[in-house]
Amino acid sequence: MSEPNFFKTPDPVTLGEIASWAGAEILRGDPSLEIAGVAPLEDAGAGMLVFFDNTVYLKQLEGTTAAACLVGKRHKDKVPEGVAVLVCADAYRSWALVLAMLYPEAMQPRDPGVAGVSERAIVDPGAVIEDNVTVEPGAVVGAGVEIGAGTVIRANAVIGRGVRIGRDCVVGSNCTVQHSVLGNRVFLHPGVSCGQDGFGYAMGPQGHLKVPQVGRVIIQDDVEVGANTSIDRGANRDTIIGEGTKIDNQVQIGHNVVVGRHCVLVSQVGLSGSCTLEDFVAIGGQTGVRGHVTIGMGAQVAAVSVVSDDLPAGGRYGGTPAKPVKQWFREVAAVRKLAERGGGS
Repeated sequence: MSEPNFFKTPDPVTLGEIASWAGAEILRGDPSLEIAGVAPLEDAGAGMLVFFDNTVYLKQLEGTTAAACLVGKRHKDKVPEGVAVLVCADAYRSWALVLAMLYPEAMQPRDPGVAGVSERAIVDPGAVIEDNVTVEPGAVVGAGVEIGAGTVIRANAVIGRGVRIGRDCVVGSNCTVQHSVLGNRVFLHPGVSCGQDGFGYAMGPQGHLKVPQVGRVIIQDDVEVGANTSIDRGANRDTIIGEGTKIDNQVQIGHNVVVGRHCVLVSQVGLSGSCTLEDFVAIGGQTGVRGHVTIGMGAQVAAVSVVSDDLPAGGRYGGTPAKPVKQWFREVAAVRKLAERGGGS
């Protein structure tokens, strides 16, 4: 069996071009040096570019035979002799900028054999589709849908009646989008479910009475949503995802949730209905947030925590229930000491 290469090998570029893309200074090396591609520290050979920003990988850096290395100022002296040094403010961010230039198709993968609306797609005659939209085979686009220029609807995605999708978006394979409004440059990875009923029941001894969910999902510009994430539509107001927010795979967002701008939600986070995340909140994986609470601007919550009360802006929190990390660490240390004391008695 042949070994496939899913992304085209980039054309060679110079070290000077790399420095320009990365916003980096060439501390050591010839600007005309030819860079043929990128590689991990341990696998890089002649002509390859690497980056370094974590001392966990110091041994790999010391042994690398790469042509050049992107590195922050504090680590610039750790790059071995013979390797060109590109110093930048944030090595990982500069690495991302370089990769985007070398592998543009990895930012928004397209099938070069598919363009326009496939004959094997089902598109309602009442849908409004701008120029340069791709609708792949098996996709379904309902009545009254509007899709902006440059957007790609992948195979077998279903776009429900009346949905609005902005420009330069990607709706991945097997996504279901209903009762939703998407801004520009929204990227839904495969399997996202967006706009389905929120989980709302009036519970009682007579049984659980379903409460109609009559809100929408509003996803603002430059949001990316990972595979198999679910975003419920609002019950009596909209569920909102703010611009620039990045959501990992398998995240659950309940009805009426408001997520601010440029938040980060890692895999398996669960946001219960009507909770609010202000701008720039970051939540680690497998953390649960109780309904109707507010997490303040810039707050960070550690993985596998439970947020049961409001959290003030700007702090770092963790544990069950979530509390300031210093308090959490003290509590963990105290319990450990008690356990050790008990074990020795």
